[in-house]
Amino acid sequence: MKIMVNGEEQQIEPKTVMGYIAEIGIDPRAVAVELNMDILEKVEYATTMLKEGDSMEIVHFVGGG
Repeated sequence: MKIMVNGEEQQIEPKTVMGYIAEIGIDPRAVAVELNMDILEKVEYATTMLKEGDSMEIVHFVGGG
C-alpha cells in the first residue's frame, strides 16, 4: 500500500505506526508523530494501523542549549 511519510511516497506492507518506526530504526521516544493532521499520543503508536493513503509526519526532537 502507499502512504506519504514526511512528504515522500512510501510503499509498505500493512503495519502499525510503531511497526513502521521500528522498521526504519527510529527510537519512538525521540519523535512526535502526526497522522492525517492529528498528533498521535505515544500510547497509540502500537495500536494505530497505517492505511492506504495515510499521510504521516515524523518529527525528531533535537536537544540543545
